[in-house]
Amino acid sequence: MSSTLTSTINRTFSIAPMLDWTDRHYRYMARLMSAELLLYTEMVTTGAIIHGKGDYLAYNSEEHALALQLGGSNAHDLAICAKLAADRGYDEINLNVGCPSDRVQNGRFGACLMAEPKLVAECVTAMREVVDIPVTVKTRIGIDEQDSYPFLTEFVETVRDAGCDTFIVHARKAWLKGLSPKENREIPPLDYDRVYQLKQDYPELSISINGGVKSLDECRTHLTKLDGVMVGREAYQNPYMLAEVDQQLCGSDRPVLSRDAVLEKFIPYIEKHLQSGGRLNHISRHMTGLFQGEPGSRVWRRYISENAHKPGAGIEVIEQARKNMSI
Repeated sequence: MSSTLTSTINRTFSIAPMLDWTDRHYRYMARLMSAELLLYTEMVTTGAIIHGKGDYLAYNSEEHALALQLGGSNAHDLAICAKLAADRGYDEINLNVGCPSDRVQNGRFGACLMAEPKLVAECVTAMREVVDIPVTVKTRIGIDEQDSYPFLTEFVETVRDAGCDTFIVHARKAWLKGLSPKENREIPPLDYDRVYQLKQDYPELSISINGGVKSLDECRTHLTKLDGVMVGREAYQNPYMLAEVDQQLCGSDRPVLSRDAVLEKFIPYIEKHLQSGGRLNHISRHMTGLFQGEPGSRVWRRYISENAHKPGAGIEVIEQARKNMSI
């Protein structure tokens, strides 16, 4: 399959796959604020898709461009899941080679796969054979004591030779033993220069950076050296930063939505969810940071946290929370 398809996706700014956070409700809200950003699902394991009872590939059509992040190391199973996802209209398949949790290591996927570049290459080949959408890899800069630049380049070259031309690099190594996933996002030091060096040495590859990015100004700095920036926690805890992505990073002249305009556009979606039997807190938990930094933001957060989980809670909880901000 041709790898030139990768260029049809705008990789300037993307939101990292985050377990329990980047579900379809959050992604819908993110898309209201930016037409250009690239969205990623939470990591979904091949086992869940093949053997699970739920529909792990469900999404809203408004979310495009949307990538599915897969967790797994069995090339056959990954190919099955990639094909299912492509048939469902996903725009990209991304293989997780960055998650350091014990559960992931026991399943032989995530960051521990950095030590097995040939296996990752096999997985990429198997997926590329059955889909005509980009297959990409999200990785770390190293694992445990294996964190030299040559270790990283050997991994990248092996996977590149299998036809992967797009890497998202979390600019920290992962400690597979002794650190929790949360600590692995904070304790290993960031090394942005190593990711810059990778792009310099492999200019033909699309390289995006991830890890510790907190503002659009920082994104702009990274974009002088790289193809894309992936933002994680900041895009979740302070989602309104997304409202200016198109204008500041992608050259768009569409008007910037106010926070209230985002809320107004989100309400019909929330109402539809409630009418179909969903609960308010499935969605409202993603909205608590919408007014981050604004007067009354604590009041907003507290009211939603205290009331949205109650049986029968409806849109009036959101409306009251907003009103309370100006009391």
